[in-house]
Amino acid sequence: MNGAARTSTRDIARAAVRAELAQVVRREGFENVTVNDLAAAAGVSRSTFLRYFGTKEDAVLDAVDAQGGRIADALRARPAGEDDWTALRHALGTVVEHHRQDPAGALALSRLIMKTPALCTRSMEKQNGWRPVIAEALAERAAPSRPSALGPLVRAAAAVDCLNIAIDHWTASDGTLDLDDLIDEAFGALAPR
Repeated sequence: MNGAARTSTRDIARAAVRAELAQVVRREGFENVTVNDLAAAAGVSRSTFLRYFGTKEDAVLDAVDAQGGRIADALRARPAGEDDWTALRHALGTVVEHHRQDPAGALALSRLIMKTPALCTRSMEKQNGWRPVIAEALAERAAPSRPSALGPLVRAAAAVDCLNIAIDHWTASDGTLDLDDLIDEAFGALAPR
């Protein structure tokens, strides 16, 4: 069996565990679920659960970690002549794709995050970790005449905030508004005139 097949199987198993944990948290409520409950739902011991996820918040938000890297990879794949702001908007499609694939699950997770202060805080911390990764990808796209590290970091932060505001509005609409349109509107509010 090759490495790609093992990774794929591992990714499938991890996604299944994440889905089960999310279902338990949605059903019981984040504050009512203990680490022991989540470990039991995952079919592992408490110590294995904590080694794998670290915290209850991280178990719920596990998928958020990798999104920054996916955005950065999508940004690197954008055409070289495209301006940074347009490239950032298109790179956010990697996050939107999850909402398209599982709108009910994405909506439930967004609601859970919005109404749970501990999850909201941890989600913001994770997204703050995306900024340098996205900024690095932006810097790689920059011409040598633009050596500033501040500009890419500011653009990365603004793009993440546009995404969050759009997702908040999408969630408030119970998923009835088009998320791509909301992100376009958020990006348009900051586009150079």
